Amino acid sequence: MEAVIKEDAIFASNTSSLPITEIAGASTRPEQIIGMHYFSPVPKMPLLEIILTAKTAPWVTATALDVGIRQGKTVIVVKDGPGFYTTRILAPFLYEALLLLNEGGGIQEIDRAMCRFGYPVGPITLLDEVGIDVGAHVSKVLGPFFSQRGIQPNEVMETLFKAGYTGRKNNKGFYRYDPPAGKKKKEVNEEVYSFFGGPKRVNIEDAEIQNRLSLVMTNEAAYCLEEGILNSPHDGDIGAVFGLGFPPFLEGLSATSIGSALKRSFRCWRILRRSTAAGLGPARSFVIWLRRTAGFTRSEKTYSQFPQRPVTRHSPGTANL
Repeated sequence: MEAVIKEDAIFASNTSSLPITEIAGASTRPEQIIGMHYFSPVPKMPLLEIILTAKTAPWVTATALDVGIRQGKTVIVVKDGPGFYTTRILAPFLYEALLLLNEGGGIQEIDRAMCRFGYPVGPITLLDEVGIDVGAHVSKVLGPFFSQRGIQPNEVMETLFKAGYTGRKNNKGFYRYDPPAGKKKKEVNEEVYSFFGGPKRVNIEDAEIQNRLSLVMTNEAAYCLEEGILNSPHDGDIGAVFGLGFPPFLEGLSATSIGSALKRSFRCWRILRRSTAAGLGPARSFVIWLRRTAGFTRSEKTYSQFPQRPVTRHSPGTANL
């Protein structure tokens, strides 16, 4: 392509997970490669996530930012890394939802709990809308990264895809899109439960579902801030609210309002401890923040329950805009 486009042309990718640095590595003008991640449906979703590599030129970043603003988008600029920001924090959120299904949770119950929490749609509905095939692809891309943290890959998305499930696009997903005559609401595709231990379901309280899913997303956002993927907590809040539908009345992942909802109970520590066993250990900054807002002690005994790992800071790329 570079042989037939102008020398000052910018190559922007709309990928949601492919590393922009790898795309730039195949270019003769890597400084002109950038990510411009739009969200579906594009006319309705207000966010544009711009992704920079270590070699992206400042004028390229400024041009992409100007385009987004002219399009009426709310723009955040993040550094390149596995899943960038939004896809990366969404992955553990969906992973935890699938774990709940494995534990016997019901599809509608999980979706309903998160809608009551404030999301426009539940995580299982989201998987159907985005596409199970897309979810399987993203799992492959991000799998090696999360495996470094000790997280066991969840192969169920790939298994579902190979079995012919892609979601709404082929009317075969977690829900049925051919409801019986006289029924307007979509129904759960009971056949899917065969991939999650069988049809027998158990009751999981709304609070358990809401705390687990919101905590893993917030925790991953803290990792992104520690590693330099995010320039500020404010950018993280904007990305979560405008790109992923995080409840706007909670103001964002870093807002004290969500902290006040969690700090009243030691349950959040039990959830983090359990997630650690699955590899989703808490970010150092998130543990410190919970201590401060919830009034927990700084005892070594408490903190030693969580594995520590060095923070990998990604290349700073261009200057903060």
